Amino acid sequence: MRSLLWAALGLLLLLLPAPEATRKPTPCKRCQGLVDKFNQGMVDTAKKNFGGGNTAWEEKTLSKYEFSEIRLVEIVESLCESSDFECNQMVEEHEEHLEAWWLQLKNEYPDLFEWFCVKTLKVCCSPGTYGPDCLACQGGSKRPCSGNGQCSGDGSRQGDGSCRCHMGYQGPLCIDCMDGYFSSLRNETHSICTACDESCKTCSGPTSRDCGECEVGWVLVEDACMDVNECAAEIPPCNNTQYCENVNGSYTCEECDSTCVGCIGKGPEKCKECIPGYTKESGQCTDIDECSLAEKVCTRENENCYNTPGSYVCVCPDGFEETDDACVPTAGGEAVEENPTQPPSREDL
Repeated sequence: MRSLLWAALGLLLLLLPAPEATRKPTPCKRCQGLVDKFNQGMVDTAKKNFGGGNTAWEEKTLSKYEFSEIRLVEIVESLCESSDFECNQMVEEHEEHLEAWWLQLKNEYPDLFEWFCVKTLKVCCSPGTYGPDCLACQGGSKRPCSGNGQCSGDGSRQGDGSCRCHMGYQGPLCIDCMDGYFSSLRNETHSICTACDESCKTCSGPTSRDCGECEVGWVLVEDACMDVNECAAEIPPCNNTQYCENVNGSYTCEECDSTCVGCIGKGPEKCKECIPGYTKESGQCTDIDECSLAEKVCTRENENCYNTPGSYVCVCPDGFEETDDACVPTAGGEAVEENPTQPPSREDL
């Protein structure tokens, strides 16, 4: 039985998608990363070991160093961490290509990424193109998806060239506006969709008077979408222990104060009625001091009364013990008079 459970768990782990951080980079991403490091190496080695003051000598010597194999070796040695197996393997496999570009082709093909990753290794495409044949993305390679979306596979040998539109845009070329947005600019080359007022589901402009249809929680009043006050409904939307707070397009139910039996707002001053042990005083629910009432609540002889929030306790003083009818001195003990205004400790209770 246990082996079957482990087998099922192992199968489940295999079927689960790999976390983003542990997924292996695509060949194009690896190539792009290598080119980025090569370009950084060129920056780091520019004018290296120069600056001694002899300008003419430096310019002559620097010119030789700039295109030298020595500089190439320094750049290549900094491309990969020693523990990065895939990076080191890629450099080892294609070191001759990098050397050929550096010594012979750099002037003709100044863009290393385009020459190395796109044309030579053919693991990437130029920006704005996709797939095995590097076809132009929807909307063209100069402005894929009209600049309002992401082309599937853009710059790689993958994807289908379709558009994943940015928020507010829709359609094959991402030039149409979604519900909740209106077209604030549209011509032969550009389309800009701007968010409607929050009260609008559809609109033709930026204000609540430009709504074509009101959003849920809003209603059309005199040519403008106005917020519906759900809290004013004939049947309250919240339960008896809550009060309703209206917000734009909706409402929230908040808990009444702990001293309330029903309420119309926040705090003890908004109670409809008070819970037992509290009474309305100056418009809010306040604790009743039962120990100060004319009629005693602690009726046994010698018994002390202590007020508590919403209630009270009756306790015999130190040196006394309880009986059904009174607090009597403890046998062999000496009664100690207590101050009844000081509440007993938790241990006494």
